[in-house]
Amino acid sequence: MTKKLTKSNDKTVSGVCGGIAEYFDLDPTLVRVAYAILSVFSAGFPGLLLYIILAIIMPNK
Repeated sequence: MTKKLTKSNDKTVSGVCGGIAEYFDLDPTLVRVAYAILSVFSAGFPGLLLYIILAIIMPNK
């Protein structure tokens, strides 16, 4: 069985960070914190744009 990157049912906004955490077997909170830190240090806009693109293209479970 192959792993597929999908949105998580454990969602805060759209399930993108939760889905990434499930794919890599990580704690969703750690992925969300890492995303927030990266977004702040990249002036916010690129991180927000990436999140919106992933929310659109990642399939649901």
